[in-house]
Order: sequence, then C-alpha cells, then structure tokens
Amino acid sequence: MDPDPLLKQSEPLIGVVDYRGRPVVSRAVSGGWRAAYFVLGLEIILRFAYYGVSSNLISYLTESLGQSNASAAAAINAWTGTSSMLPLLGAFLADSYLGRYRTIIISSLLYIIGYAMLTLSAVLPYMRPPTCNDSEATDCRPSSFQIAFFYISLYIVAFAQGGDKPCGVAFGADQFDQNDLKECESRSSFFNWWYFCMAIGISVAVVVLSYVEDNVGWGLGFGIPCLMMVLCLIVFLAGSKRYRLYNPSGRNPFVRIGNSFILLLKSWRAGYDPVETRREVIETKSFVTEESGCEDNIEERIEEAKGVLRLLPIWVTCLIYGAVFAQISTLFNKQAKTLDRSITSSLELPPAAIQSVGSMAIMAFVPIYDQILVPVARKFTKHPTGITMLQRIGVGMVISVLTVVVAALVETKRLNTARDFDLIDQPNATIPMSWWWMVPQYLLIGIGDVFTIVGLQEFFYDQMPIHFRSLGLALYVSVIGLGNFISSILISLIDKITSENGDSWFANNLNRAHLDYFYWLLAFLSIVEMVLFLYFAKSYVYKKKYL
Repeated sequence: MDPDPLLKQSEPLIGVVDYRGRPVVSRAVSGGWRAAYFVLGLEIILRFAYYGVSSNLISYLTESLGQSNASAAAAINAWTGTSSMLPLLGAFLADSYLGRYRTIIISSLLYIIGYAMLTLSAVLPYMRPPTCNDSEATDCRPSSFQIAFFYISLYIVAFAQGGDKPCGVAFGADQFDQNDLKECESRSSFFNWWYFCMAIGISVAVVVLSYVEDNVGWGLGFGIPCLMMVLCLIVFLAGSKRYRLYNPSGRNPFVRIGNSFILLLKSWRAGYDPVETRREVIETKSFVTEESGCEDNIEERIEEAKGVLRLLPIWVTCLIYGAVFAQISTLFNKQAKTLDRSITSSLELPPAAIQSVGSMAIMAFVPIYDQILVPVARKFTKHPTGITMLQRIGVGMVISVLTVVVAALVETKRLNTARDFDLIDQPNATIPMSWWWMVPQYLLIGIGDVFTIVGLQEFFYDQMPIHFRSLGLALYVSVIGLGNFISSILISLIDKITSENGDSWFANNLNRAHLDYFYWLLAFLSIVEMVLFLYFAKSYVYKKKYL
C-alpha cells in the first residue's frame, strides 16, 4: 500500500466562503477545531437521537407490532440499508446544489418531523383499534393505519439520514485545510474524534432510551429524540460564524464522473497519447457537456476517472463488513434478551443497553489510537497518520472476523446452557447465563470500528475530488447500507430454506434457532472478503495531490 504524497506546508485558502457566501481569507477567524467542536456536538446529539430509536427497534417490532424475529430483523436491515443508501442522493444534492451547510439544516428539520411522527404513532389513541381501549381485551394488535403511519415516519428519518450522513463528517473535515500540514494532521485526528463523539451519543442512547422504552413507554422513548433534535439544530446554527464552507459545484457529479470515464475511454483508444486524446475530444465535442475549457485539463480528468475506478474494488470488498455490522442492533439484541441481565436484585439491564459496551470500547480506544498508536507508528513509518488508510481498514477486517467467531461460540454456549437446564421449549425463560458472555463480541466490534469505519470515512473523503467529497462519504455509508441489504437477503433466504425442513435458524424460539450457524457463515464470508481486500489494497495507488 503506497503512502499518500507529501503535503506542502502552507498554501492560501482557495474557494472557501463563510455561511453568508463571503470569501474567507484567514485561518485565524474560521475553521479548525474552533469550528469542528460545534460539528462534534452535532454528531453527539444526532447519534443519541438516531440510535435511541434504531438500537431497540427490533423490540418494538416484535412486541408492539407483533412481527416475527426473522421479519423484524429483515425489516430493520431493509430500513437501515435504505438509510445508508439515501446518502448517495443527499451527497448529490449537497455537492451539486445545496452545499453541505444547508443540507445539514434541512436534514435536521426532517429528523424533527420524523421523530415527532414516530411519537404520535406510539401514543395517540386513534392509532389503535377500538378493542385496545377495552381493559379486558386480550388480543390488541396495531391497526393498519398505525403500522403505515409508523413506517412512513421511520422512512422520513431515513431521508433525514440521507442528508446528514454524507455531509456531517465531510463538513467537519472541511474545517481543516488539506494544503496545510498541521491542519491536515488535525483533519485525520478529527475523523477519530468524530467517531468518539458518535460513540458517546450511542452509548447514552442505548442505555437511557432503551430503559425508557422498555419500562416507561415508547411514546416518551420516541419523544426524547425529537426534543434532542431541536437542541441539535440550535447547537449547529450557533457555530455558523466560525464555519468554512465550499460552494456547491453547480454540476451533476455523476455527469462529471461519467464524462471523465468517456475521456479515459478515448485515451485508451488513442493509446494514452495526450495529444491524440486532446485532438479527438476537440473534434467530437462529445465530452464537453457540462463545462467549458475542459480540454485544458484532460490529463487531470483522466486521472480522476482512474481514481474512481480504483475505489470500486475497495468498496466492493468491504460489503460483508457492513453485513456483520448489521447484527449489532438485530440478532445480537435478540441474543441478549434471553440472558440473565441482572445488575442488582431489583435492576435488570435492557437488552439494547448492552450495545453500549461497543460504544464504550470505541470511546476508550480512540484516545489510545490517536494519542499513542499513531505517534508511535509515525516514528517507524514516517507516515503523517502512522499507517495508511487501507492498512487501517485491513486491521479492522481481521477484528471483524474474530467478532463473528466469538459471537458464534457464545451462541453455541447459550444453546447448550438452554439444553442443560431443559429450557429448549420455554422461549420466554431467562437462560441461566450472564450477559457478560456477550461483552467480548461487543468489545471486538467496537475496536474494529475504530479501524475500519473511521478508516473508510477518511479514505472515501480523501480520495474523491474536493467538490465531490460528500459523494465520497456517501460511498462509505453505502458500504453499511448494502451490508444491511445483504444481511436482510441472507436472513430471508436462510429462514425460508431452513424452515421447510424443521426449525428455522431464526425461529421465534431462539432456543430452537441456530444463530450460531449464521455467524459461522458470516465468518467464512468475511475471510473471503478480507483476502480479496488485501489483494486489491496491495496494488492501490493513492490519488495525486491536485485531485
């Protein structure tokens, strides 16, 4: 893996404006950590609200809406996948027309609307059938209207994430000038602290809101995120005077990239002869569809197309990691629900709250990575960030394999315990096995995320052209999105096949299910993916500075 090119020590700010559109000419009055702190505060609140809903969603679907384990897991994977694919649309709008600053504001407003509607779907009486108002009613299923209203609300939140995900971290990274060596190092550090702040929001949400949802009510559990999003928008707007903004390009990034591919094809036909390529472009004019003077930067545009093509194998060979990531809030959660979660004789840990172990691992490991591992590695490698971005992603993939192997072993232990205590046919019984058995898999996936997820963020941000970095972050998010879709498809197919010959791997009675088999399958797929990733990463050439 080749290291990034050396950066120049200092260059003036070019193309940077403030929130009113006025040019920014001094680093002293804008950007840097003074602006990034507001963006980090935004991330804490955003993740608190989002994971306050998503982390315990499988409990709401199976208990309040009456869905099966398999259908609920598939529905959540589909929703999460959609939430992670919509950033491609949000990135397009941000990079081309709206800008990241405006897109974040619009997304925050959509979040507020979505969470408010979720709250209404859980509390208003007319959302439930009349029999539910009868205190003696034994079968109180949600009405079709309530279910439809709930899913509409949920997908409004998905559209909000479509704008937030690619723009939030990109906007924060924009506050650091890539042409200044010190700020460039700070930018790499920002990605680490961004994930640290995200972990804070997640860990508080899964502990506090899951307890509220399980013990007080879903209306309050959904209402708190709505109120927090109002606060979130206020925090973000408070830092407006300090932000550095890049104006949207006004061009369709997909058209530009497509035209760059046309140029690359023409260069292949011309035998990579720049003079011949330029002559063919000028003669046909088939390439110049969106901007004038493009003939003058043919070589840069060809390199741009090559750079995007080089990203695709890396992107594809990270998708199974996204499928493993999808298990945190679905099957891991259902596993935890069957275990002994006692804290004291009168206090029981909500199943979703165990997810906070992963977030705490992130919070503990980010400072170690940023303040200890990176400086030590830098002394040996002479690389500004200690190790390259692809090396960082590769380390996380190894940890991901270990995660699902440990999860499979723990699930095998859980099933054996259920058999030993004759609880196979008692799905609601608590297995006499402590929730501490699940801590290792959450610790591993948290540490793995510090390597892979943060590495993917920085990689796709850094390797895209400057005006299309939101699109680059959307590609990173789409890894998680397609991973969720892959998980959803696998669960649906395996559930259909295995249920025909006995108990499904995902049977509602988890004591007769086989989540361990599914985890072993994910481990095998992860190993195959890792080998392919290492093959492509070894030959990857990082983009040139001017891109």
